[in-house]
Amino acid sequence: MDSLTIKDFHRHPCFNPEAKGKFGRVHLPVAPRCNIKCNFCDRRYDCVNESRPGVTSSLLSPQQAGIYMDRVMEKEPRITVAGIAGPGDPFANPVETMATLRLIRRRHPDTLLCVSSNGMGIGPHIDALAEIGVSHVTITVCAVDPAIGEKIYAWVSDGNIVYRGRQGATLLLERQLAAIRRLKEAGIIIKVNCIVIPGVNDHHVEAVASRMRELGVDLLNCMAMFPNVNTPFGRLAQPDQDTMRAIRDMAETYLPQMRHCTRCRADAVGLLDDDRTEEFRSCLSSCAAAVIPEGVKRPYVAVASREGILVNQHLGEARSFQIWERLDGRFRQVEERQAPPSGGGITRWHKLARVLGDCRAVLVSGIGATPAEILSKSGIEPVEAAGFVEEALTLIYSGGRTGMLRGKRRKSCAAGGCSGGGEGCG
Repeated sequence: MDSLTIKDFHRHPCFNPEAKGKFGRVHLPVAPRCNIKCNFCDRRYDCVNESRPGVTSSLLSPQQAGIYMDRVMEKEPRITVAGIAGPGDPFANPVETMATLRLIRRRHPDTLLCVSSNGMGIGPHIDALAEIGVSHVTITVCAVDPAIGEKIYAWVSDGNIVYRGRQGATLLLERQLAAIRRLKEAGIIIKVNCIVIPGVNDHHVEAVASRMRELGVDLLNCMAMFPNVNTPFGRLAQPDQDTMRAIRDMAETYLPQMRHCTRCRADAVGLLDDDRTEEFRSCLSSCAAAVIPEGVKRPYVAVASREGILVNQHLGEARSFQIWERLDGRFRQVEERQAPPSGGGITRWHKLARVLGDCRAVLVSGIGATPAEILSKSGIEPVEAAGFVEEALTLIYSGGRTGMLRGKRRKSCAAGGCSGGGEGCG
C-alpha cells in the first residue's frame, strides 16, 4: 500500500458518495462457498436476472480473474476498486481469495483492494490482507445479541464442525467482533452492513450501531432485506423506504451512514450510477471459459531460507517462506508469508498447503513424510535442496529433475522413529 495515499481511499465509491459518479468498482466472483447459512439468503447464485448480493452469472479462478480485470480496465478506465464479494464468502474460499488479491495487486498496483465478508473466517488472514494492501473491508453484522442472531442464522461452519442455534450465533459474533478489532489495528477502513429484517432485528439496529461505534467502525450500511422466496424469510415484507429512512436517521447518531448502496451483485462492474454488469457479461463468461496452463495456475515457488541466498531450512523449522516468481526470465522475491504457528500436529501442514496454494513447489533442506504427502496431494511439490536459491529455481522453472537438487539430507526426527507428522518434523 506504499504507493497509495490517504486521499486515494476516497476513490472507493461505496465508502464515499461523492465518488460514485466518478469512480467505479469491479467485483471478481472467485468465492463460491460459504461458511454460514442466513435465513434470508438463496445460495443458488448462477443467475443473470436478479440484481442482489450473492449472485453471479459465472465463476472465475484467480488466474481467470486476472484476465478479466485486464479486459475490464481496458474498457472502463474509471474503475478504481477491485473487490471480492462472493457469491459465497471470500474466507470460506481463502486460497482463491488471497491468490486473486495478490495477483491484482501485482498487475494493477494503484487499484484499491476490497473484500466483503461475514467475518467468520477472516481472522487468520488479516495480517496478510494488510501486507497485500487491502484498504477496505466490509463485515456483515446483523446482530450483537446471540438471542437475535440465532433467529437469523440456520448454521455456522467452523472447518468441519457445524454449529446451530445459540451456539452458532455466539461463535459467529465472537469472530466478527474480534475481526473488526484486528482490522482496525491493521489500519483498514471498515464498513459494516446490517441487514434489516422486519420483526427479527429491526428493533435491534440501534444496539448494532452502538457496538460498532465502540469498535471504531468507519461506516454503517443499514440494508433492507431482500425477500428471496425460497428461504425461511421469503414471506417477510421488504422494509419500505420510510422505515429504512427512519432507521438510518437513528443509526446516524452513532455512525456515518451509507445511503447510496445499490445492493451489488457478486459480478458487478462499472460506476454505481452507471452499472455495466450486463454489458460485461459476455466478457465475464469468456474469461470463465479461458483455459489456464498449469504453470500459470501456480506461478510461484516457496523457499525456506534463513537469509534469502541459500536453501537452508527444514520445513518444520521455517517460520516464514519467501515467495519467488520468474518474470521476463529473471527471478524476484514477491513477498514473505508466515507459516502456520507450531502446534496442532497434522493440521499445521494442511494449513500450510492453503498458505502456499498458489505455489508449484516448496524448496526446503529437509521434510518429513507426512507433510510431504499432504503438500504433494495439494499440488505443491516438496523439493529437498542444498545450495543457492536461484540455482534451484532455475531447475524447477525449466522443468528439470528436482532430484538433482538434493544434497546431503540432514538427519531428522525420522531417524528416531517419527513418521514426520509431529511438531518439529516438517
